[in-house]
Amino acid sequence: MKKQFRVCKNYEFASIIQNRKYLKSSAFVFYYKPKKHSTARVGISVGKKLGNAVCRNQIKRQVRSMVDALYDFNEAYDTILIVRPVYQKQTYQQNLEELKRSKQKVEKRQQIGKEQL
Repeated sequence: MKKQFRVCKNYEFASIIQNRKYLKSSAFVFYYKPKKHSTARVGISVGKKLGNAVCRNQIKRQVRSMVDALYDFNEAYDTILIVRPVYQKQTYQQNLEELKRSKQKVEKRQQIGKEQL
């Protein structure tokens, strides 16, 4: 995932999370907000409960790889992915499938929101 597609700043994370639109799954929490830039951006957060720094960085690399496989960055929203402790108990393929299902649910919610306007 290229740097231009990442949410890096703390105030950007806070602004997306304060929007309070989210979706929970067993391994992830998705926060999303309509994008302000030309491309969609993704931020990844891994809490300290998931192990030491080496383990957390490995999880972030895996999630970035999943995001590269699933996103084309033309989505209409910016996303924050918070990784939950269940992530470590599942295989990479299970986590990838769960991320794919969650992304599809978010896209459906976005479509419903546009239809209501």
